[in-house]
Amino acid sequence: MEIGSASIARCSKEHQKIYQSWFSYADSDGDGRLTGNDASKFFSLSNLSRQDLKQVWAIADSRRQGYLGFKEFILAIQLTSLAQAGHIITSDILNAEVDFENLEPPAMEGLDALLRKKKRHSDPEPNGSQMQSYTASWFSSSKSAKVPSSSAPVTSIIDGLKKLYVKKLKPLEVTYKFNDFVSPALANSDFDAKPMVMLLGQYSTGKTTFIKHLMGSNYPGAHIGPEPTTDRFVVVMNGPDERSIPGNTVAVQANMPFNGLTTFGSSFLSKFECSQMPHPLLEHITFVDTPGVLSGEKQRTQRSYDFTGVISWFAMKCDLILLLFDPHKLDISDEFKRVIESLRGHDDKIRVVLNKADQVDTQQLMRVYGALMWSLGKVLNTPEVNRVYIGSFNDKPINTASAGPLGKDLFEKEQNDLLRDLKDIPKKACDRRINEFVKRARAAKIHAYIMGHLKNEMPAMIGKAKTQQRLIDNLADEFAKVQREQHLPAGDFPDVEHFRDKLNGYSIDKFERLNKKMIQSVDDMLGYDIPHLLNNFRNPYD
Repeated sequence: MEIGSASIARCSKEHQKIYQSWFSYADSDGDGRLTGNDASKFFSLSNLSRQDLKQVWAIADSRRQGYLGFKEFILAIQLTSLAQAGHIITSDILNAEVDFENLEPPAMEGLDALLRKKKRHSDPEPNGSQMQSYTASWFSSSKSAKVPSSSAPVTSIIDGLKKLYVKKLKPLEVTYKFNDFVSPALANSDFDAKPMVMLLGQYSTGKTTFIKHLMGSNYPGAHIGPEPTTDRFVVVMNGPDERSIPGNTVAVQANMPFNGLTTFGSSFLSKFECSQMPHPLLEHITFVDTPGVLSGEKQRTQRSYDFTGVISWFAMKCDLILLLFDPHKLDISDEFKRVIESLRGHDDKIRVVLNKADQVDTQQLMRVYGALMWSLGKVLNTPEVNRVYIGSFNDKPINTASAGPLGKDLFEKEQNDLLRDLKDIPKKACDRRINEFVKRARAAKIHAYIMGHLKNEMPAMIGKAKTQQRLIDNLADEFAKVQREQHLPAGDFPDVEHFRDKLNGYSIDKFERLNKKMIQSVDDMLGYDIPHLLNNFRNPYD
């Protein structure tokens, strides 16, 4: 499975060298990101119509990051060359029979003269000025060079979200203990992380085999078998070489978005690891392989960590959640039911995969599909029908003896649909980050209203313990009061039982009163700052 156009791989080294000099010229601030204004100035030299340039930008910036890196810049240049040759620019052109590697650079009017002019200005001056700059850099503090200035320009949507979080949302979260009750504070690695896909299901439904099928090889430490082989959470990521990193090490690495897992303790971290390997697919997507969900009370109580809590944590971070079933394991155990219920609020991420479907004939498959939908209907309390992909996602040829020619054709179409869904994940990653950020801001705001309301209900002197217990016992009624007073949607409120469990460990009297300025700051962020940010980094040719 391939994701992205891999434009830099389809460009000769000679052309890459030319495009590198063009990119360096166009990137006025030298940060490796070509934003809208710089791109508009540079690509105007091509003399293409505004409509053509709009299409070029839309395809090159398919992830809607708001800028072009070097790889995306090469793709934009190649599309410009095709447009000048008379090709109609659409996303389908990437899959057309075009010799991208030997595609000649486009004609850019006056660019050579501009490059010569820049080279003259950038040539080093004699008389020791170069030595002066070397001396200055030698004696400058390395620490100060690494710390980004708070006034550094925002050159992408993600950069803007990071700044808004630190300046406006994080103070509200810290003041009202949102990070203790709902979700740990976000770090830069949470914003920069690659899109994640989590696989859930009972043992031997083909989760690890599914990953192997997509990658074309096993990841380090993968175990496949009919028994419960994957006994830990494994994050499969891109890396320079093949290795497995223990969970305790992964959780403390600042460049990985897993620091929040430390709240589940060493018992969980001993059952967590990161498997790294160089792979083109992993440059775009990270997979989360999970232990098979077992049935029976005994298996549930033997877990030494909060399995459902860990699943819920990953669900917040993931861009797609695949629930895998096979025709012989359609029953939803108590633990699996709790796991699916923990995905509440992430229904748009859930896809259902009926795997190993070639093990039954067409008539049995119809009955299995009906039974699966009936079982899911009792657990997923949504009026919408979940998308179910039917197929056999492994390296073996489809068993046509059972499936027949009709089943083979169906499985191939379903597999193509699922692969298309997976390929769209990186393109939607930035939109997903914005969506999750807005959801988090609204959740933090409602959390602050709840905390402020509970604090106001506490007496000034006598009877604090009794009042706290009464508030905890009648928490659903208190939520209803907050909802009516603040005109908030009921569906955005947290789960009452979970909130009650957390509240038992705190003294309500020590909570902060509602700070309306903080609430207004978050409202301004949602109503003005984020729309303004998106407008700044839209397609410059819109």
